[in-house]
Amino acid sequence: MNPFADTLQSLREAFVSGKTRPAEFRIAQLEGLSRFLKENRNALLDALTQDLHKPPFESEISEISICQSEINLALNSLHSWMKDEHVSRNLATQLDSAFIRREPYGVVLIIAPWNYPLNLVLVPLVGAIAAGNCVVIKPSEVSRSMEKIMGDVLPRYLDKSSPDLGRIINKKHFHRLQGLLGSGQIAIGGQSDEKECYIAPTVLVDVKETDPVIQEEIFGPILPILNVQSMDEAVAFINKREKPLALYAFSNNSEVVRQMLERTSSGGFCGNDGFMHMTLTTLPFGGVGNSGMGMYHGKFTFDAFSHHRSCLLRSSGLEKVNGLRYPPYAQRSLGLLLSLVEISRKSQCTLL
Repeated sequence: MNPFADTLQSLREAFVSGKTRPAEFRIAQLEGLSRFLKENRNALLDALTQDLHKPPFESEISEISICQSEINLALNSLHSWMKDEHVSRNLATQLDSAFIRREPYGVVLIIAPWNYPLNLVLVPLVGAIAAGNCVVIKPSEVSRSMEKIMGDVLPRYLDKSSPDLGRIINKKHFHRLQGLLGSGQIAIGGQSDEKECYIAPTVLVDVKETDPVIQEEIFGPILPILNVQSMDEAVAFINKREKPLALYAFSNNSEVVRQMLERTSSGGFCGNDGFMHMTLTTLPFGGVGNSGMGMYHGKFTFDAFSHHRSCLLRSSGLEKVNGLRYPPYAQRSLGLLLSLVEISRKSQCTLL
């Protein structure tokens, strides 16, 4: 059995998901490579000395500098490289649009020789990442010191094929989440590494309402999909449970999003987005009912941590007016006081 089958499958799934195609993703990976070179410069120079007895001067010029230049060029040029290249047309196609679009291949393999063990891994890696591919790299087993850095250190700076994907906080929650993977069927993901407390982003299908993954708060990279037959059924499913901290409604039909907003209650709501409401200090963030008490962000945080002390200041010179409230009580005083209070409510005036 191929020991790398799961890794290869996860890379293919990552590519099919489209995550490597946006320029922003490619730039993030290239910036990770740049940090790898800068933060591990001395270790890389030492590895080249141990493997090849290369002087640091030569290593800087032929290995590190060349790799950094490639990264800088890719970062500066990526948007122009990704643009469609329009080409000339013949008479029969004058009303058409003809262009070349550069598409990533998918999952590519880079096998590096030993003579330039850094250069001949990173330079092609830069191009493969810039083009939007998922990449498998195979450093030379001859240059063992460099191979170790490539295997142990480089992955920390790149998407697992992602530095943006967190790890589970501890073994207890790792095993709890592994138990939730037994709900329904795994459509995407499911790979895990107990040593790293890592579970790949996973989509579960054929999930039942009674499955643990639906009953519990997940707090992990697991997305269960529960099918419903109609908008009414979806709204009923939400409303018969405790109010959620956030509700995200996605649809090409704006009426669907509007109905979800109108017919449900939650701490926060996003239409065709998730999470972004948290970035606005002008919107309060918080739950409702079992999903939380209070709200914060911006001035809302200030208010949440402030006691709202009720205050009224009155001049001592108005004490004669106060006499209407003191005994012995007179019916006409009661009527006057009631009329003053009523006027105050209606006109929003302050009674001094």
